[in-house]
Amino acid sequence: MPPTPLTTQPINVKLLLIGNSSVGKSCLLLRFSDEQWLPEDESSATIGVDFRVHKMEVKGKRVKLSIWDTAGQERFRTITSSYYRGAQGIILVYDVSNRETFDALPRWYSELETYVSSSVVKILVGNKVDKPLQEFSRQVTAAEGQQFAQRMNSLFLEASAKTAVGVTEVFTGVVEKILDTPELWDNATKGQSTSGGNGGMPGGVQVVSLRADHPQPQDGGCAC
Repeated sequence: MPPTPLTTQPINVKLLLIGNSSVGKSCLLLRFSDEQWLPEDESSATIGVDFRVHKMEVKGKRVKLSIWDTAGQERFRTITSSYYRGAQGIILVYDVSNRETFDALPRWYSELETYVSSSVVKILVGNKVDKPLQEFSRQVTAAEGQQFAQRMNSLFLEASAKTAVGVTEVFTGVVEKILDTPELWDNATKGQSTSGGNGGMPGGVQVVSLRADHPQPQDGGCAC
């Protein structure tokens, strides 16, 4: 009898979160992995690299995600650049209410061109769309984000770690695209039985815009 998805070895996928400091990378990861959110006064900047494992089922396949959350500060770049190795998916995050984080995207994109192959799945995420209209001064439009995503040949989505809007779609969208690109994971999967299943370690994307509604909550803004 052929194995069912529940009895086969999971596909190991390594994702990397990158972007300027304070754009909410850690908050997006915490919301996705633990369904939690920390306000600004309870959260702290990532030092070096943080790491989480998350198991899920996508398209009938068991997937084991190794998600690496990198520090955005310049002094950590020599440390975190080594973690690009083996990544099958890149999540590049900016803050829609902070123009500086969007203007820094070309530098991050240049880094991607240096460290990862063109087949690696990328998604550009505009975070912090949760702030109410009376406080929210959007500095980056969705159209601008979409245009830069097209330049990157990447997926695009706006999200809020605070309200959870778009967060699941960010991660599942990347994983689905990776599963549609067998060369990113097939060889690693074949070697799992002898490698111990550490596939989150060293292992033509179409432009797709993922969409999610953005309800405006009535409480205050979000640092994440």
